[in-house]
Amino acid sequence: MSTNASIQAFKEAQNLIPGGVNSPVRAFKSVGATPIFIKEGQGGKLMDIDGNSYIDYVQSWGPLIFGHRDESIEAAVIEAVKHGLSFGAPTLAETELAKEVVDIFDSIDKVRFVSSGTEAVMSAIRLARGFTGRDDILKFEGCYHGHSDSLLVQAGSGAATFGNPSSPGVPADFTKHTLLAKYNDIESVKKCFEQSSDIACVIIEPIAGNMGLVPADKDFLAELRTLCDANGTLLIFDEVMSGFRATLYGAESITGTSPDIITLGKVIGGGMPVGAFGARCEIMAQLSPDGPVYQAGTLSGNPVAMAAGLAAVRKIKANAPIYKTLQNRAKHLVEGMKEVAAKHGITLQVDVRGSMFGFFFNDKKVTNFDEAADSNLDMFATFHTEMMKEGFYFACSQFETGFISTATTDAMIEDTITASERVFGKINDARR
Repeated sequence: MSTNASIQAFKEAQNLIPGGVNSPVRAFKSVGATPIFIKEGQGGKLMDIDGNSYIDYVQSWGPLIFGHRDESIEAAVIEAVKHGLSFGAPTLAETELAKEVVDIFDSIDKVRFVSSGTEAVMSAIRLARGFTGRDDILKFEGCYHGHSDSLLVQAGSGAATFGNPSSPGVPADFTKHTLLAKYNDIESVKKCFEQSSDIACVIIEPIAGNMGLVPADKDFLAELRTLCDANGTLLIFDEVMSGFRATLYGAESITGTSPDIITLGKVIGGGMPVGAFGARCEIMAQLSPDGPVYQAGTLSGNPVAMAAGLAAVRKIKANAPIYKTLQNRAKHLVEGMKEVAAKHGITLQVDVRGSMFGFFFNDKKVTNFDEAADSNLDMFATFHTEMMKEGFYFACSQFETGFISTATTDAMIEDTITASERVFGKINDARR
């Protein structure tokens, strides 16, 4: 398989774009490889500029639950474009999509649309601070909530340590109000509340997808809800990745814990750049122009993006049984990979939530970021590179989640398992 055209394209891009990419993970650095440049996608496959075809388990990092170029979503976008690309004024599509979201999520009475998941989370935190009149926020190690300043934080010396910036360009004053706790560890959360009585919100991925797929324990979330209530703190579920992916009705429907604010993205845009945040009326009433908490965006509610999101969400609602089908396929994939890996003395930890799947090269179950980081990252990099050669496109990091689409067929999954057995055999031979 030749990737010469992609190699050349990457060299040219590096001369004009920092790192040659417009989002760091695309650079393939964590797997020590050169990224492929995509020409087009169709259904469950990608084609690169060298003419290679890949079965796609990334699906644009989650948005494409119906695969690439779904006919109904594509038609909705084309029809919207005919009427204009952007107005900076209200359109009916915004209200229609809002109705769908409010109807689906029990914890949302009103919703505001923005242009990205980062923007949704940033705005939700500002709203929580405005509603509570408090400054501090609590997040969890390994949970990614976008690249806004207060959330680019690394772990301190202890669970209740206030965060330090993990990126140059972020002043320490911006992150001194961010506390860090360990995912699935309620004692670390309690220590944070002991440290500060000024916590406006706790933000968590209830189904973490940014340290690999690591779902939160139901009892942990229930205790988190109790702690928030006892301290007058809002609980934010960041479902930018898991929303409409793990289940139709949100993480609260499968965990039994209800948040105060929910952030959404990816699937809600059907492949277009859309984010959203919503909550009960009392909280959303604080948002401008009704209240004093300011948030704005020229492209918020963009008519083309709304058309794509509306088509995607309505199609999901009309085909709700797909979640069982997608989950069964995802389980078959990772359990099949786990079985053939074991034949070659390789231990995989696997998990599935709806159409999301994850696997770790690890001997122990992964429940938090420290355990995820203890996985064999070199083995993952080798696996990724070899599977690319076989024609299978997985996320280029051990700390990312995989996605099944309705265009991912049973035959594709069988082919993936068969190819993975060949790759595991190569890996095992190299260890001898």
